[in-house]
Amino acid sequence: MEFKDILKDLRKEKGLTQEQLAKEINFSLSIINKWENGKKLPNYNALRILADFFVVPMDVLFDR
Repeated sequence: MEFKDILKDLRKEKGLTQEQLAKEINFSLSIINKWENGKKLPNYNALRILADFFVVPMDVLFDR
């Protein structure tokens, strides 16, 4: 499974829209959209924020 799919699944499990997730983690809606569409990958700091928000190890975000 790719990062974009994992992120989308985690977001939906929390019942959040892309816009709501963006607000929760202080990122722009456009970057969330790019991550979920596979146009861009998050940097290390963004991965840490996502892992903390979803309460998962960073490896889960890359299906390892």
